[in-house]
Amino acid sequence: MQRRLAVLALALGASIGNPAAAAQEVTLKIAHFLPSAAAAQQMVLEPWCATLAQESSGRIGCQIYPAMQLGGTPGQLADQALRGVADIVWTAPGYSAGRFPAIEAMELPFVVRDAASGSRAAWNFYEQYAQQEFSKYKVLAVHVDGGVALHTSKQAIASLEDFKGLKLRTPTRMASKTLAALGGEPVSMPPGQVTEAISKGVVDGAMGAWEVVLPTKLDEVTKYHTQPAAGQAYPAATVLVLLMNRQKYDGLAPDLKAVIDRNSGPALVERFGKVWDDVAAQTQAKVRAAGGQVVDISEADLSAMKNAARAVDTEWRAEMDKKGLDGTKLSEAAHALARQ
Repeated sequence: MQRRLAVLALALGASIGNPAAAAQEVTLKIAHFLPSAAAAQQMVLEPWCATLAQESSGRIGCQIYPAMQLGGTPGQLADQALRGVADIVWTAPGYSAGRFPAIEAMELPFVVRDAASGSRAAWNFYEQYAQQEFSKYKVLAVHVDGGVALHTSKQAIASLEDFKGLKLRTPTRMASKTLAALGGEPVSMPPGQVTEAISKGVVDGAMGAWEVVLPTKLDEVTKYHTQPAAGQAYPAATVLVLLMNRQKYDGLAPDLKAVIDRNSGPALVERFGKVWDDVAAQTQAKVRAAGGQVVDISEADLSAMKNAARAVDTEWRAEMDKKGLDGTKLSEAAHALARQ
């Protein structure tokens, strides 16, 4: 017993004499669903991790696991963060349909115009209306993909009539409902399966943000890319979140928490938004240079699409009311914040 106490005393004395020896070090396991070449990893997560390392004097490290390397499906990423399989996940709440109902307001038809303004709106919406449904996590960022364009292999979509009979991969529940309202046939599948599905004729194309076009090689199997004119809202958008295991965060030393806090929230949301808009412009230029066609929807055709999709918003409000949420308040707030 005396020997154990002596060893403990020596260890305690060493740590007091050398604070660095007692300083907490942590390696954060970060998982996401896209290839490692995606902008999410190359232009946001990796620079973010480098900043954490620098500001913590090397005490915070990251190990990134792209393309579901920790197993499971994209829809299970939120659970992986909850259970501690990963310390941090970057995912879409919409992949876990019904689990995060309030934030879904930011995915309603014709709300998001671009990634920068849309991401600021999504973060503000989260802070005002959706914190409760994410209470089990440390929320590091909430942003949007800037809106999903329509990528097709054999024909361009320029009008409401062009949707009829088209099978398109849709990323979320709201995108599926919107596509159905426009006359198309939604098909759900993970991002990694989309290119092969188009090449084999299983689907005619995909609804997807510009950011995923090059990493998933969507540009190699589609020729036509339809979107609203600049400044107009997209038919659908995807909300994305960076979630941290709450226990992992709570177990960090105060100074390490401070490093994460000052590099998360609005600052990180702004980075996501800027990167997504920059990548969208760069990808469009590359697609055009390779012979692809980028089609802007006319004002008249966009108006017809908005009218056709209005029922989706109405149905969603009623659905939220049944869940005990104020659907009208949430929908109106999403539209108002996105216009700011």
